[in-house]
Amino acid sequence: MTLIEKVKNNETAKELKIVSEDESIPLDILRESIIKGTLVIPRNRLRSFKPMAIGHMASTKVNANIGTSQLASDPAIELEKMRIAVKAGAHSVMDLSTGGDIKGLRRLIIENSPVMVGTVPVYEAASYVLNKKQKLWQMDPELLFDTIESHCRDGVDYITVHCGITQKTVEELDKSNRILNIVSRGGGILAQWIRKNRKENPLYDQFDRLVKIAKEYDVTLSLGDGMRPGSIVDANDKTQLGELGILSELAVIARKSGVQVIIEGPGHMKINEIIEHVKFQKKICHGAPFYVLGPLVTDIAPGYDHITSAIGGAVAASAGVDFLCYVTPAEHLCLPTNDDVKQGVIAARIAAHAGDLVKRPDIATQKDIAISKARKTLDWNSQFRFAIDPDEASSRRDKSGAWPKDDNGAPCTMCGELCPIKLN
Repeated sequence: MTLIEKVKNNETAKELKIVSEDESIPLDILRESIIKGTLVIPRNRLRSFKPMAIGHMASTKVNANIGTSQLASDPAIELEKMRIAVKAGAHSVMDLSTGGDIKGLRRLIIENSPVMVGTVPVYEAASYVLNKKQKLWQMDPELLFDTIESHCRDGVDYITVHCGITQKTVEELDKSNRILNIVSRGGGILAQWIRKNRKENPLYDQFDRLVKIAKEYDVTLSLGDGMRPGSIVDANDKTQLGELGILSELAVIARKSGVQVIIEGPGHMKINEIIEHVKFQKKICHGAPFYVLGPLVTDIAPGYDHITSAIGGAVAASAGVDFLCYVTPAEHLCLPTNDDVKQGVIAARIAAHAGDLVKRPDIATQKDIAISKARKTLDWNSQFRFAIDPDEASSRRDKSGAWPKDDNGAPCTMCGELCPIKLN
């Protein structure tokens, strides 16, 4: 049985007990939320790791993307990025590999990851087609479904599937005045397939088949936003909202079959549009957990998009977004380095916590109170302990050199003897 089926059968799954204690959510509310689909606990039935909840009343979670490309495909490098992401506090990693031994790397990540693992199966299917010297639109739907089943069988906890890219949404896209038509790799692959073959997206056309595979392994479906805006001026157009409407209908079908669902969202969006969009998505998708990339609130900051993403992510999380996909300083430019991965995770975690201060004030605020009390007494060791990145905070103070590392009453080099806390 899937987790939804267990809960409907009045079984108290061990996952619920762990999440209830970690998140301070009563068991009865957890059960109700899972049945309604407003909270998910992604975990493939073949894997064993500490479960985490995404959704109603849970803390905002953070995902880190890793993976190879056709130009850089060293598994050891990606495994190290995974370790760095987890150490920095990521609750999930997604393997977005498109080059090298994709299957082998996926299995290594699943074997070594202590957190949720997600993938985008269409990437592997597309890479297989290209390696055969074929065009992407020549991809056989059977290959796509075989790849999806392979990912689930390997133990992946959730998969992104672009089911909302349909003939209708592609037609709408072609009539639009978008600056950037499609910026989603999965969305771009399937849109081209639809145009060239003049057939419906197999993930939409055979959605029941997809649900059946996910149900067998209790894999959560992350319904991908292939039409997400890649420019702030493209946000909330008919193409994006049309796809969202389709995803909301598919989510109902999946839930009724006992499969957990996440809805993915933008993308690039002006800061004043984020709250309204989150509320709209939550309404039409019946409160499904919302997973967003950013949103990035401006398009002009390549090299600093972990910041533009964190700004939008904080607003989105405060409005009800449940899951933030990190964005690194390398976004729009290249594959991220190890340091980029850490910077991306930390920025997303700050955004997530800022959102939790609004959504879960009684719980989240305790961390801020603790570090504020430590600042009041110039207790540096406690400040480092409560900091979101203790190593960075401690290192910066050590490098300043003016005050002894272990002098807990000494001010910092910003104010010195004019420190208002010390004076008062």
